[in-house]
Amino acid sequence: MRHPVLKREIPSLGEAPGALIPVGEPQSGETSLSWIEYDAETLNETVCRDVEQALAQAPTGKVSWLNVYGLRDPEALKRLGSHFGLHPLVLEDILNAGQRPKVEDYGDYLFIVSRVFDYPLDGSRLVSDQVYMVLGEGFVLTFQARPIGVFDAVRDRLRRQRGQVRRKGVDYLAYALLDAVIDDYLAVHARFNERVEQVDGRLLSGNDHGLLRQVQRLKRDCLKLRRALLPLREVLLTLNRSEDGLFAPETQLYLRDAYDHTVHVLESLEMSREMVSDMLDLYLSTQSNRLNLQMRKLTVLTMIFMPLTLIAGIYGMNFEHMPELKWHYGYHAVLGAMALLTSGLAWAFWKRKWI
Repeated sequence: MRHPVLKREIPSLGEAPGALIPVGEPQSGETSLSWIEYDAETLNETVCRDVEQALAQAPTGKVSWLNVYGLRDPEALKRLGSHFGLHPLVLEDILNAGQRPKVEDYGDYLFIVSRVFDYPLDGSRLVSDQVYMVLGEGFVLTFQARPIGVFDAVRDRLRRQRGQVRRKGVDYLAYALLDAVIDDYLAVHARFNERVEQVDGRLLSGNDHGLLRQVQRLKRDCLKLRRALLPLREVLLTLNRSEDGLFAPETQLYLRDAYDHTVHVLESLEMSREMVSDMLDLYLSTQSNRLNLQMRKLTVLTMIFMPLTLIAGIYGMNFEHMPELKWHYGYHAVLGAMALLTSGLAWAFWKRKWI
C-alpha cells in the first residue's frame, strides 16, 4: 500500500500545535511494518502490510516491538497514535524529518528522537535518517523513513536468542536499540576516518584536483555528526538520571555504559575535526608554497633575461657614433658576453637551489 506524500518544506504558518503535516524531504517507497513479540522461550515475528493489520495483533503480555518504515500518511499515523495513546505533539514530531535528538517524558511513556548516518559504498556524501522511539509499558515503537539496517543486529540477537535481550524486559530492548544507534555512529566514524586518511594522503602528492571540495565536504560531515551526537549524549544523560520507573536500575547500568560510548565517539570526532581543520590549513599552506615556487622561477627567468634585454636595448639605439658599431667582431663579442652572462647567472641561481 503506497501512501500519499505531501511535499512540505516548513509547516504552514498559523497551523495549530499537533497538526499532522509531513515536514522535510518526501520519502519514496512503501510503508513497511514489522511486529515482534517475545519472551525467554518464544518469539513471534509478523510483517504487516498496513497499520490495520499491525493493530489487529492481539496483546499477549509479552514484550512487543513494532517497527515502522516510511510512515508518512497522517491518517494512518493518527490511528496508530490513538491505539497506543500517543500525544498529538509526538505524532507531529514523527512527521517532522528535521528533529533534534531529544527525550520527552509523557508520563506513561518516553518519546526519544535520534539520528543515524550512513556513508554509501559508492563514495557519495553522508546521508542521514531520523529515528523515533516510543517506550511504553510492555511495548516499544520505532519509526524510520527508510531501512538502513541500524536495528538488524538487534533483530538477529532476538531471533538467535543471543545475549540477554530475550531474558530482559522492554526497557532492555529500548537500551539495545539505543546501543545499536551508538554502534552505528562508531561504524560511520570509522568510515569517516578512512576518508580523512585518503584525502590527507593526497595533500602532499601534488594531485589536488577537487581536493579542496573534498576537505570542505569532510568538514561539513564532521559538523553534521557532531550536531547529532551532542544532543544524543544529553538524551542518555537524562535517561540515566530519570526516575520515571520505565528503566529498571539494572538497565540504567547499561545506559551509563552507552553514555560512555557516546562520549568516546564525541572525543574521537573532536580529534577528527581538528585533523580536518589542520588539513585545510595544510592545503592552503601548500598552495601558497607552490605559488611562491612558481613566482620564484618566474623571477629567476626574468633576472636572467633582464641583462640581455639591457644589452640588446643599448646596441639597438640609433645613434650614429657608438664605439663598437664599426668593430668587425662586435656582433660576436656581444653574443658571447650575453652567453657568459646568462650561464653565470644560471649557475649562481642553481647553486642557491632557486632553479
